[in-house]
Amino acid sequence: MKFFSRKNKTKISFLSKNKKSKIGIAFGGGGARGFAHLGVIKAFEEYGITNKDFSMIVGTSAGSIIGAFYAAGYSFSQMMQVAKTIDKSEIKTNRIPFLPSKTDGIQEIMKKHLGDINIEDLPQSYACVACDIKSTKEIVLKKGNLAKAVAGSCCVPGVFVPVEFNNYHLCDGGLKNTIPTNIPKKFGCDYVIGVDVNKHRTYGTDSLKVIDVASCSIRILMENTALRGYLHADVMIGPETKRFSASKTEGMMDMVEEGYKEAIDKMPQILELLNKKPQKNKTKKQFMEEEIEING
Repeated sequence: MKFFSRKNKTKISFLSKNKKSKIGIAFGGGGARGFAHLGVIKAFEEYGITNKDFSMIVGTSAGSIIGAFYAAGYSFSQMMQVAKTIDKSEIKTNRIPFLPSKTDGIQEIMKKHLGDINIEDLPQSYACVACDIKSTKEIVLKKGNLAKAVAGSCCVPGVFVPVEFNNYHLCDGGLKNTIPTNIPKKFGCDYVIGVDVNKHRTYGTDSLKVIDVASCSIRILMENTALRGYLHADVMIGPETKRFSASKTEGMMDMVEEGYKEAIDKMPQILELLNKKPQKNKTKKQFMEEEIEING
């Protein structure tokens, strides 16, 4: 497939070498629509933006997978190679209708490509967001087993069995924070870029099937959690993914292209942000500490 590309193919850095701002990036949830994140990374690379230009990388659900690979130093082409080898049957392993699968498949994919490592072993600062169904709190995972943490962040209720992680029973982070742009700011970033691959997240269903009703309920919840993501983002990249299914990989390359096109369109704002000086006398926004727990 052909990507829309800027005319100047020479690899040039558009970033100031003297900038001291701390920039964060937050990859949002969206199931299979998360392939659009890869197009964003492709656009970044064309403009000389690498994972090292971000002081913190955060992800929720599908965004936690992309964020982990990005924090590990994977390039767009390397991530595409991984994406093309993943089969849906590797992720949802249970073939019995209405019976949730364990997340072993997700964990094995992470271990196969990134190793059986801890979050703190990644070369770049990384965190993923999940929800603990025991306490109902949002859990920000900054240490501990990477594969298990990512699986917990991706654990859609009704589709997967909750992940036991330390004392938590983790479910999909989108229940609390589907575009976690507030987290990098909580850890000292001056500015944050958000990527919302599911901006048309709220739509109903005529079906009374358990999985369809559960999925629709989650979409309704995530619409509210997405608002916080927009409030804390200094630039939001929102690819057009409405025509794609969150549960199917068909159209993967088209999703990638949508992410690429949207990032290219937003590149003037992105570059301006990345070259900004740190905020003077910045005031930290208040966070609901009783609802957010940091593991690490």
